[in-house]
Amino acid sequence: MCGIAGIIYRDDTDHDIGRDMTRMLQSMKHRGPDSTGYALYHPSNGNGDLLLRYKLADANDKRDFEFVERLARKRHEVVARLGDLGADIEELEGDNEYAFHAKLHYDGNLKELADYLEDVPGCEVLSLGKTLEIIKDLGDANEVAKQYGLGEVRGTHAIGHVRMATESEVDIAGAHPYWAYPYSDVAVVHNGQLTNYFQWKRRLERSGHRFQSECDSEIIAVYLAEKMSEGADLEQAMTQSLEELDGVFTYIAVTADALGVAKDEMAAKPLVLYEADDLVALASEEIAIRAIVDHEIDTYDPYEGQVLVWTR
Repeated sequence: MCGIAGIIYRDDTDHDIGRDMTRMLQSMKHRGPDSTGYALYHPSNGNGDLLLRYKLADANDKRDFEFVERLARKRHEVVARLGDLGADIEELEGDNEYAFHAKLHYDGNLKELADYLEDVPGCEVLSLGKTLEIIKDLGDANEVAKQYGLGEVRGTHAIGHVRMATESEVDIAGAHPYWAYPYSDVAVVHNGQLTNYFQWKRRLERSGHRFQSECDSEIIAVYLAEKMSEGADLEQAMTQSLEELDGVFTYIAVTADALGVAKDEMAAKPLVLYEADDLVALASEEIAIRAIVDHEIDTYDPYEGQVLVWTR
């Protein structure tokens, strides 16, 4: 039932990507009231800064005095560990009491950084990249956008997700999008179900990957990360996924300069597309595209077993 959406602008300027994605996702609130998530892409900063998003607790954790004390210790430990790895912290701010974002100068291995931080109890790295930031929390799009100030975010492309939890907890760890750990600037949203989830989870764990949730959508993100680390580009990795991932699914994947969609051979999970000279928009329902396009539009559906990729 979940709703997914994506938008990519085709020019060289940034746009009100946070506002646009919020409008798309809010229009599909009925498809998933449990949580809302964004993967937002900014223009490359050109100086190698790394954008880090992480959380130290969940939105629905019990609040008491011990919670506050533990959270304070975790905050200090994360800063200390960033220093241990030689990261120079340019900015570090809290979005709320449990979610944080930082800008770093860091030339090391992303996997080493993510694993070291996630060794702090309760810490989950939501995204790492030079242009990508993943923001997700409980509530609808308007609530999440207001809490994280997303109405002011400008960028080049984005994906988003509204979730109805069916097989995992209602928490931030189970919310989409998922960062393609440990590959920079790659994220995924997904609607559907993988029937060979456990097979791929065990295989990827044996290759050294970690998983923060029981959600099958995280498998897709890490699967693509592994394929791309072996030399495949986004389209090649997504095409291979149609051969190796079983189930009924439609998913959207994004990189620093591209957005792609894949439908399994059954094509049972809905998705509609709108293409124009200035942008490409896609969503589970046409109402989401009409939320950001103020004129009459023609949309079409990708056919079964198809991968489509657009680049900036």
